[in-house]
Amino acid sequence: MTRHCINGRDAARIGNARQRRSLPILMLVALMLLPPVAAQAGEMPEPQSGSLLLRMADGYRVATRINTTVDMTISGTVARVNVSQVFRNDGSDWVEGSYVFPLPDDAAVDRMRLVAGDRVIEGEIREKEQAKKEYDAARQAGKRASLVSQQRSNLFTTAVANIAPGETVTVEIGYLQTVVYDSGEFSLRFPTTMTPRYMPGSPLPDRRGSGWSADTNRVPDASLISPPVVATSTDHRLSLTATIDAGVPLERVLSRYHPIAVDDDGERYAVTLTGAHTATDHDVELAWRPAPSEQPRAALFGETVNGHHHLSLLLLPPTEQAPDATVPARDLTFVIDTSGSMHGTSIEQAKRAVALALDALRPQDRFNLIRFNSVTDVLFSGSVPATAEHLSQAQAWVRRLTANGGTEMRPALTAALRETGAGGLRQVVFVTDGAVGNEAGLYELIEEKLGATRLFTVGIGSAPNGWFMRKAAEAGRGRFVTISALHEVKDKMTRLLTRLREPQLTDIELAWPDGSRAESYPARIADLYAGEPVTVRARLAMAPRPGDLLVIRGNGPTGPWAAEVALARADDNEGVAALWARAKIGAALDAGRRGADADTVRDDVIETALAYQLVSRHTSLVAVDRTPVRPPDAGLTREQVASLLPYGQSQRAIFGFPATATPGPALRFAGAVCLLLAMLVFLSRVSALRGPARAAADTPH
Repeated sequence: MTRHCINGRDAARIGNARQRRSLPILMLVALMLLPPVAAQAGEMPEPQSGSLLLRMADGYRVATRINTTVDMTISGTVARVNVSQVFRNDGSDWVEGSYVFPLPDDAAVDRMRLVAGDRVIEGEIREKEQAKKEYDAARQAGKRASLVSQQRSNLFTTAVANIAPGETVTVEIGYLQTVVYDSGEFSLRFPTTMTPRYMPGSPLPDRRGSGWSADTNRVPDASLISPPVVATSTDHRLSLTATIDAGVPLERVLSRYHPIAVDDDGERYAVTLTGAHTATDHDVELAWRPAPSEQPRAALFGETVNGHHHLSLLLLPPTEQAPDATVPARDLTFVIDTSGSMHGTSIEQAKRAVALALDALRPQDRFNLIRFNSVTDVLFSGSVPATAEHLSQAQAWVRRLTANGGTEMRPALTAALRETGAGGLRQVVFVTDGAVGNEAGLYELIEEKLGATRLFTVGIGSAPNGWFMRKAAEAGRGRFVTISALHEVKDKMTRLLTRLREPQLTDIELAWPDGSRAESYPARIADLYAGEPVTVRARLAMAPRPGDLLVIRGNGPTGPWAAEVALARADDNEGVAALWARAKIGAALDAGRRGADADTVRDDVIETALAYQLVSRHTSLVAVDRTPVRPPDAGLTREQVASLLPYGQSQRAIFGFPATATPGPALRFAGAVCLLLAMLVFLSRVSALRGPARAAADTPH
């Protein structure tokens, strides 16, 4: 037998080569065994149940829990809503909790108080920076304190400092809201949770908040609007009561998505959610319809605040319909969101809505379909005639749609608003849950690219981004509708399709009485469609005089139209002034987005918000107790309270792969690619060494 001998250096080289050959296998095994990587450095693990995100020295554990109580008082077209958020600290440490929550995008938030035991601390409006300083000082001094700040028109943050172990603290928030009137029916929606938002852009080095997302160059406050999400919870419960004083008998009162009990005395109606443990995973929507003989033609409300007279007007346009033969041919583009947050019932609602819209097309119409998630796909190279063949192809394409991936909305909007040159009335129907964090940039895109097109939005899901839906339609000079259940797709889409046919009132102008100086919003009233009212909010320099008339003019389907309203007959109603101020603030922020001087906009917003005591982008509510409660030697743990995942959505669909809400899976994929590249480098090195090592082993010594 021939013996082969090698020296120590060659033996080490061969041993190292064998180790290198085993490294790729070990790395693959390790990669398969690794747990999913968090979306961003320092992010908490994905919670599976409960309602907490408490970061301790030894990891994360459940501590503070939250439940919500809502009380609504509805008078005419204004609702006063009080929301109580109950925080309970089940941990052993003193805690500072923060909670991101939605409110209606037109809510005028004007009240807050902090309740701890027998202590009640009223909140006060301050400039946002000043409010934050007062809150931080109280937190460091061991005092109970609360801070309510606005992140978006429909997203707010409550922070509560120095919650003792075992203590329950309640934060009460009050706001005013306008009741919606549509096609003979009043309605009011209360958002209970938020769909995790997609945050496009490159991560920034610093964080402003403690959410799961890093701030990015396209969403600079992403970490402030990305609370953790739990799929199930023993808390996150909602109780709601509402009193409806319509002033007239009602034909019906209903809740679209939750069981209710209704008691009435003929004019005042008491509504209560009957579910003993109603989860905050689906927006609540109440609706009521006056008896047929009591359908309003006009409603005028007034309120005097700070020496100024404020008016809120609701006036129905004409109801006559243009003959079908006179409705022009249309060029419709349907845009469908198929991102991860649309997974489950949302994508089914979207598909059914688009299928109904396709069925309503006429032979003289043209159309196209676009779907988007991380990428954008267009069915036809351009709009095509609504022939049986094209419609059949489109319906089959819609049926095959599935939901996954991110929410890259900008390319889809750009494609939809691109001029086709086909002629006809250009309309875009955008079907989405609106789960994005870069809303302002998308509004700018719509206004820049819109041209003669009209954009209509369809909000899908149990917790759509209502602010995005309304503002996108407003920027697109169209209208929006929200669909949150399969059973209402047909009814709500039928209403929308009727409006798509032709506006009921265009070129609307307001003529105030001679000598009256009025600051009214909206400054420019959009086209109105069937069943919708004219809504105007105004502040007058002096009280209306007997005989003063507001004249509204426009063009209806059958010719010029005009209506007169006697201003002196306005009924006194709480909230009219605050809602006017809310509209003024919104108009100022829109002007800023369109290029107005930022300092001037900020000053205007602060002046109005302080005068009317409202939370805004530049003002916050702060409540501070006078007496310290936390011992000086006791530490304070910060935490972020989780939101409950909206009903019908999949946590895996959103967070399990590149999807709405987080780039984490994408980073995970990139990391896997880097590991594979490293393995290739190792293999290359092994191959380079294998030859000399084999030669050394085969050489007799």
